[in-house]
Amino acid sequence: MNQPLAYIHPEAKIAQNVVVEPFTTIDKDVEIGEGTWIGPNVTIMSGARIGKNCKIFPGAVIAAVPQDLKFAGEKTTAHIGDNTVIRECVTVNRGTIDKLRTVVGANCLLMAYVHVAHDCLIGDYCVLANCVQLAGHVEIGDYAIIGGTSAIHQFVRVGQHAMISGGSLVRKDVPPFVKAGREPLTYSGINSIGLRRRGFSDQKISEIQQLYRLLFLSGLNNNDALDKIELELLPSPERDEVVNFVRNSGRGVIKGYSRNGNGAD
Repeated sequence: MNQPLAYIHPEAKIAQNVVVEPFTTIDKDVEIGEGTWIGPNVTIMSGARIGKNCKIFPGAVIAAVPQDLKFAGEKTTAHIGDNTVIRECVTVNRGTIDKLRTVVGANCLLMAYVHVAHDCLIGDYCVLANCVQLAGHVEIGDYAIIGGTSAIHQFVRVGQHAMISGGSLVRKDVPPFVKAGREPLTYSGINSIGLRRRGFSDQKISEIQQLYRLLFLSGLNNNDALDKIELELLPSPERDEVVNFVRNSGRGVIKGYSRNGNGAD
């Protein structure tokens, strides 16, 4: 159902059962999948690729050009996965020459006033609470939860199943399966509640806890800790995910927590 007070470019590709509410603008080179609801006063610009059964609330702007001075008008896109909810005044910019696209995965929730900058890659089932701000080139793994008003520096990576407390300044990579909090941001334990909710067994959670004891609480530097992890712990998808994440960190990972309140390698 397309309201007569909405503007839809004739070249936009919109499924038959998409609902577009009044005062919304949809530009050319836009694709919207079936069952999606586009609320009033939404702006969807060229390059938007929106999946099925999404909900986009008033004031959101999808696929605006990047806020990057190097952007030279290259043809890029912004993708929103199936069943994702975009709340009020969220902005998702399209990509640049770096990745040519910005991606928000399926089954995500982006709460009000979230900003997703150019070339960000967000996995499936992620939650970004109110006012989370992502700089360019940020990567967030599946099932990650970012607390409200957190700001994430460009090129930072957040691992799958990680949880970051509200109001955090995220300057370093956050490994998979952990909770992170305090200032500066540090390791605060395993996201055990989230892992149990997603079907991880107590044994598997215990294995992940042992892995992070070696990485963050053993007094070893990261390289030595990773060598010890590979020597002492049996191979598993979770072990390999953490080892590969830390070894390939471009910005370095957050520090472990020490009893005196200071970070420790």
